[in-house]
Amino acid sequence: MALRTFANLDEFAAAKGTHLGYGEWHEVTQEEINLFADATGDHQWIHVDLEKAAKGPFGAPVAHGYLTLSLIPLLVRDIYQVQGLSMGVNYGLNKVRFPNPVVVGSRVRAGAELVEVTDLPPGKQAVVKVTVEIEGAAKPGCVAETVVLLVPRQASEG
Repeated sequence: MALRTFANLDEFAAAKGTHLGYGEWHEVTQEEINLFADATGDHQWIHVDLEKAAKGPFGAPVAHGYLTLSLIPLLVRDIYQVQGLSMGVNYGLNKVRFPNPVVVGSRVRAGAELVEVTDLPPGKQAVVKVTVEIEGAAKPGCVAETVVLLVPRQASEG
């Protein structure tokens, strides 16, 4: 699981249509789930009520789908980097699905595929399909087409 480094945006764009790799495993904890519940106001019992969730359909608390989605920056950071950028900005999502619940204590990791790269001022817009795998599960916890705007560093930025 080596970090794939691209020297610049053109080198990154040339990787269109390829799988960029996999990130490190990350354990989803009840503390993360509780903090996310507090941040979003979503305290549904399947996430935060340990006793009731243990008797529920998943046998334990499960992460919010949006928590799993929000872990993507953490899960992708060890997959690839593009050098020479001023910034990368989340531009949106094309498609998001949550095929499988992420039960507390599960380990997840991301795989990333560079689907599309287009010129868009002031840089390039990239669509990266991210699949959040659950260790030992047949189906992923999340599949999302993330859209990012990558802005190259200008000579004046050093």
